[in-house]
Amino acid sequence: MDFFFIGALTMIVLFTSIFAMMSLIEDRNEGFLLSVLVAPVSRSVIVLGKILGGTTLALIQGALFLVAAPFVGVHFTIASFFTVLFVIFLISFALTALGFIIAWPMDSTQGFHAIINLFLIPLWLVSGSMFAFDNASKWIQWAMRVNPLTYGTEALRQLMCPATASPEFPLSLDLIVLTVFALVMFAGGFVVANRRTYKPAA
Repeated sequence: MDFFFIGALTMIVLFTSIFAMMSLIEDRNEGFLLSVLVAPVSRSVIVLGKILGGTTLALIQGALFLVAAPFVGVHFTIASFFTVLFVIFLISFALTALGFIIAWPMDSTQGFHAIINLFLIPLWLVSGSMFAFDNASKWIQWAMRVNPLTYGTEALRQLMCPATASPEFPLSLDLIVLTVFALVMFAGGFVVANRRTYKPAA
């Protein structure tokens, strides 16, 4: 149950974060995004605001799911609870920024769904949510090592189930990788949002 609970928490945060950026496509199609872009506001502020909006939604849903933790034998101290929330925030921020990068150049929610589903499930499956690192084959273990979500799942498992967790990576490394992942994804979102697109004259 401990193992299942952490995997379910990761899945909730993952899907909420990514799919929150569908609103970006809707904003573009409705003309609202254009109004925001011509406002006298830094483009980085617009990107950060949009990403933080999706991050907040995912963080709230993750926090609500934590209410069920005591029923599966997961108990928190005050310090560990806020550390768990911080890890969820890092995961949410990074994944929301990833969703921003994918959604920004698109004008179809159907296309967004197709691209997301192509790698969203594999990203979750090889994050340590479905099976432990030690039980995976060698090539799956390498895939897990390069998957940033693996470090988020490991961090949550170490914080929430320290007695039963058998971590492959130290908590400090998990937090470093998550922080770098979040910063790189935000930088990618900023670059994509500042890219100029030119359409040939009719």
